[in-house]
Amino acid sequence: MALETQTRHGNPSEHCFRTRSSARFDLERKRGYHISAMLFANAQADLIFLHAPSVYDFRQRAILYGPISDVVPSSPVFEMYPIGLTTMAEYVERDGYRVRIVNLAVRMLDDPDFDAERLIARLDPLAFGIDLHWLPHAHGALAIAELVKQHHPHTPVIFGGFSATYYQRELFDYPQVDYVIRGDSAEEPLRQLLECLCADRSPAQVPNLTWRDADGQVHENPLTYCPADLDHVALDYSYVVRAAARTLGRDLKNYKPIERWLDYPIMAALSCRGCTQQCLTCGGSAEAFRRLHKRKRPAYRDPEQLAGDLYRMAEVSKGPVFILGDLRQAGDGYAERFFEAVRGFPGPVIVELFYAANDGYLQRVGETFTDWTLEISPETHDPAVRRAFGKPYDNEALETTLATALDAGCSRLDLFFMAGLPKQTAESVLDTAKYCRHLMTRFDDNRLQPFISPLAPFLDPGSRAFENPERYGYRLFCRTLEEHRRTLEAPTWKHTLNYETRWMSRADIVESTYEAGLRLTRLKAERGMVAAAMAQDIEDRVARARRLMAEIDRLLKTCTPQELERELARLKPEIDSANTSTICDKRELETPIEGLRLKIPGIARFLLREGWQAVKSRLRIPDSRL
Repeated sequence: MALETQTRHGNPSEHCFRTRSSARFDLERKRGYHISAMLFANAQADLIFLHAPSVYDFRQRAILYGPISDVVPSSPVFEMYPIGLTTMAEYVERDGYRVRIVNLAVRMLDDPDFDAERLIARLDPLAFGIDLHWLPHAHGALAIAELVKQHHPHTPVIFGGFSATYYQRELFDYPQVDYVIRGDSAEEPLRQLLECLCADRSPAQVPNLTWRDADGQVHENPLTYCPADLDHVALDYSYVVRAAARTLGRDLKNYKPIERWLDYPIMAALSCRGCTQQCLTCGGSAEAFRRLHKRKRPAYRDPEQLAGDLYRMAEVSKGPVFILGDLRQAGDGYAERFFEAVRGFPGPVIVELFYAANDGYLQRVGETFTDWTLEISPETHDPAVRRAFGKPYDNEALETTLATALDAGCSRLDLFFMAGLPKQTAESVLDTAKYCRHLMTRFDDNRLQPFISPLAPFLDPGSRAFENPERYGYRLFCRTLEEHRRTLEAPTWKHTLNYETRWMSRADIVESTYEAGLRLTRLKAERGMVAAAMAQDIEDRVARARRLMAEIDRLLKTCTPQELERELARLKPEIDSANTSTICDKRELETPIEGLRLKIPGIARFLLREGWQAVKSRLRIPDSRL
């Protein structure tokens, strides 16, 4: 049955499939029955993951989000849920639990009449899981948890993610939070916690867990689970395909990773957890992983398994597969093993570089893939600013890399620049746009696509800049989780920024971003890279956004809170029209896909194969008889 009609009654321990008949469950699990039930039965869920929009009531609020999400697949409410939700769901389902994902953010975007609270009230799992991975979800995640507790006061609420790990103690200032799973690998701690909830047993031995007991006392178990590799998880989106098939596609709307995913089914292949780089503001840097997750070195996906992930994704989708992480981090041998294993891959891929590459590596990428996009983020044209940010390569190395990639046959080359960096002035941001003209003149076949965006909305907790802002020239306006939750309610993205720098105020960051974005759009229009109508739309949106920013600034200075609320409500339709694709059009990020985006025959073969594996396991048919 669809999620909207799921309702059960009784105490929480009765919700767990395992407790209904423990002995029968253990026997059937050994026979593989739980897999076939997972595939073909309309089973109730033991765990439901809820992904919230950045700001829960964004449909009612008038917020000028600006270009904070222009160069990522998500909209300004950041509806894309972390890939970790799929790995956790698949991992605990192997142990017999029934899991569902409900992307509330997508549902709220898709349908203006969708009632998130009404749906939450109808759900009745053993536990709810809510991601607080990146800090822009501080408002929505806590609001959703509060709604859960209003309608299900005795159902546990579990938080997890990078930001949840950082603010794990402060989260217990909110009565709607019962558990926080810390660290970058929550699969096994989650499985153990569900086992404790089913058995009504204390979770005192569950690694990486912070929890509140019946007396309200908060306990912090040691963070000891930090797997050395990623070979224990499934990173091929097979869980999403299976889960949607359980209800014959009726639940697909709950599992969509982003609003436009059916039109542009981009997928991600994760090469590692952790990082070798030290980008100054990043919550996923080597320093942040060491500080938050006790990870001294990255955990890599076996390169042959990574290649298999790509092939399984291509079986069901024509969309590009983004290989997350620079393959060179694990060494040349790792990259070479991957290239050998993935040779002949038929679909489009996006390959990421963290720093300049030598000729041999890029030529190897070109020999391996026939349709590939290269992404690199030099952040700025100024090598001194780039070094201050944590990327110590110069423009000569950058341009050599670009030339080699184009010679090696990449289909397109995406360059990402930012405003809000250390030692960067407003003039420097505009000089970056000038540098893009130089690059597009040198590499003149229009495969090179530059983008610029603000470093927004937050410096990441755990990053070097967040922990020592003065040292790196930053001034922070928010430190605590509650301060960040409240600032997300601000009426413009200028007021949401949790920082400014010694060289640029928040107003400088806003204005230089708008102007640099306009200059890039005009440059692309000159070269025929964007249509004249699209360029004019961007010009109009930027002009509207600037005017609205000035108007809201005036209202903030002159209005009482009640007057401000009334005036913002009046401006909301115009604000909403300025919030998407402000300084570039999201379609500029997309690679062309012809025909049907999803491969229905491939999905059918996938499901039949999974179903046969379940039957084979249940009947104990050995592989030798196949």
